[in-house]
Amino acid sequence: MNARERMLRALHCQAVDRPPVWMMRQAGRTLPEYRAVRKKHDFLTVMKTPELACEVTLQPVRRFDVDAAILFSDILNIPEAMGQGLSYPPGGPRLEPVIRSTADVASLKAVVPQEDLRYVGDALTLLRRELGEEKALLGFAGAPFTLACYMVEGAGTRRFSKIKPFLSCQPDAASDLFNRLADGVIAHLRFQLASGADAVQLFDTWAGELDSADYARWAQPFNERILREVSQDGPILLYLRNGGHLFDQSLDCAARGFALDWRVDLGRAARMLGAMDPPRCVQGNLDPIGLFAPPQTIRERVYQMHEAVGGQTGHIFNLGHGLVPDTPIEGIETFVDTVFGLNGTQ
Repeated sequence: MNARERMLRALHCQAVDRPPVWMMRQAGRTLPEYRAVRKKHDFLTVMKTPELACEVTLQPVRRFDVDAAILFSDILNIPEAMGQGLSYPPGGPRLEPVIRSTADVASLKAVVPQEDLRYVGDALTLLRRELGEEKALLGFAGAPFTLACYMVEGAGTRRFSKIKPFLSCQPDAASDLFNRLADGVIAHLRFQLASGADAVQLFDTWAGELDSADYARWAQPFNERILREVSQDGPILLYLRNGGHLFDQSLDCAARGFALDWRVDLGRAARMLGAMDPPRCVQGNLDPIGLFAPPQTIRERVYQMHEAVGGQTGHIFNLGHGLVPDTPIEGIETFVDTVFGLNGTQ
């Protein structure tokens, strides 16, 4: 069983020889070979040059032999395609002009991925050629609420002091924005699947900032529409960061599986997802900081995760969030190699 088959079978909760493994943000600042590329090219150049994006995407596959490659890109390419300016100054990404009114929302253009995001499709086509049939290839996009946080705030935030008042004070404009974003995300993810991705993941990184009622109003309906429409073209995973309180209410959707952060009980989630008809897969959920631990501690945590799932089909080993830049390479190697040694599922 090769890596691509292993990943696809796990996505569909079928028996595998061992659980597949990959890591969010596996391509990026953790790797010295990536830092060497960045010495020559800025972030946007790497992301928008298919040959460079392909190279950076392949770096962790070569180094760690993980089962899946995930395209090196950024969720903010959709706001840029809709007309906002995107830059990466020190301190994090910025979008301008900010979206704060009905008129601002009306000024946004529809996403045409074959034109606005052609570099994504070209990179995926190159990657599919390089990976062949041996490795799985994943694409991704940000969810509407998470994208709106950046578009309204203008940058990353920990306070959400602009987006939350926008929802309550301008609900019609917010609904219009989220519907436009959902349209763009659907088009983008379908384009990625058509360009060679085997599966895609929807990242709702800031969903955990919402309580149950606000999630049901401002995120869930738009996520569900994306999942329903994109799942017609290929498997799609849903990731809700810091969203353990939202897990149960999120289950009734078309996601092929759920990517969990470390705050969610992996065993309980696996049992609930495995009991669904059809069963859904579970991905995760090691705390990324756990990779700083001694090797034996990392191995023990992998064994605990495997035991929590109980040999059930449909578990993809991953982290609960992306690799942090200074993660020890030895910790990553220990994590991946330990998964390689696990038994399969029946």
